[in-house]
Amino acid sequence: MIERVLDWLTHPMYRVLGPLIVLSNRALDRLPRPLDPFRSIKLKLAILLAISGATGLVVFWGRLGFINWPVAISAGLVGLITLQVLAHGMTKPLREMTAAARAMARGDYSRRVRATSRDEVGELARAFNLMAADLAASDQQRRELIANVSHELRTPITALHGVLENIVDGVSSADPATLRTALAQTERLSRLVTELLDLSKVDAGAASLRRVPMPVAEFLARVVDEARLNAPATRFRLRDVVPHTISADPARLHQVFANLLENAARHSPAGGVVTVSARPTGTQTVFEVLDQGVGIAPALRERVFERFTRGKSAESSDGGTGLGLAIARWAVELHHGTIAIVDPPGGTGCRVRITLPQKPAPHQSPAEVGANDVRHLSGQPTAA
Repeated sequence: MIERVLDWLTHPMYRVLGPLIVLSNRALDRLPRPLDPFRSIKLKLAILLAISGATGLVVFWGRLGFINWPVAISAGLVGLITLQVLAHGMTKPLREMTAAARAMARGDYSRRVRATSRDEVGELARAFNLMAADLAASDQQRRELIANVSHELRTPITALHGVLENIVDGVSSADPATLRTALAQTERLSRLVTELLDLSKVDAGAASLRRVPMPVAEFLARVVDEARLNAPATRFRLRDVVPHTISADPARLHQVFANLLENAARHSPAGGVVTVSARPTGTQTVFEVLDQGVGIAPALRERVFERFTRGKSAESSDGGTGLGLAIARWAVELHHGTIAIVDPPGGTGCRVRITLPQKPAPHQSPAEVGANDVRHLSGQPTAA
């Protein structure tokens, strides 16, 4: 409350003096810096006080012709002591930031700076704390990424190594069944590498969006036909697909729905049905993918869109990499849409709902989304 009152009182003054302050700062920036060799701000302030006091004494002596030296020296000493006491609190955040920066160089991101002042040092301290928190989160994500990628790579490599070792030792023959097992592990490795490359593009802001008019019914028919080839034991059904056209990137959306249908087939029982629907509602289109699997607990429905989270324990080996839904959410949000897991009808299965605008936002080009949107969605990191 006090800060609001002070801001209200000082705002008119800053509006009047702001341009003058900017001009004076530009002029002062061009002046030499004779105090740069000194390594202590408190020492610099003491020198400034001494110079100011000496200047005042010279003016006083020039006007009156005499100086009471005992009083002048006593006043100077009192001023220096007061300056040191007050400057200690002023420079304390700077010393804390120096110590915290050195700790961060050693890998310790837990240290924070006490930021209580409202001046430039306080703003710097608050910005430093924000930077330290972001660096700590990025370091934690990096550690988790390395651990998860190592785990995901180790599983298919171990399985593939076992298959090839058995063939070399003569324990098993290179029959089609054994080779299909090895092929499945290499496909899993390839899928993981592809998804990691996609994530690297997201983090680097190198991905783009190419919007074209896309017939929804034809697009879903192609995706479902491909899913039938990849999962012949699962029945895929299109239902309530209203023919209409939206402005979207077919390649990105194909990546989204291919992943959703693959997940639905993997977690559905043998002979289960996966239903895909699409209906326009106003200026948006609502897509839904419904399977007949065990579903996802409400507490995990948001977490499954995080990297390397698959709705079960991280150690579960169901053939997924835990990256597909994270990439799917990124692609949907790149279209300025939403993706979520909602309650399935009857409480059985998993129901994924995607909402996409039928046309791009007015400030967007229909053909391409700039790198700024990509950086915004990959950051961060908003991702865990």
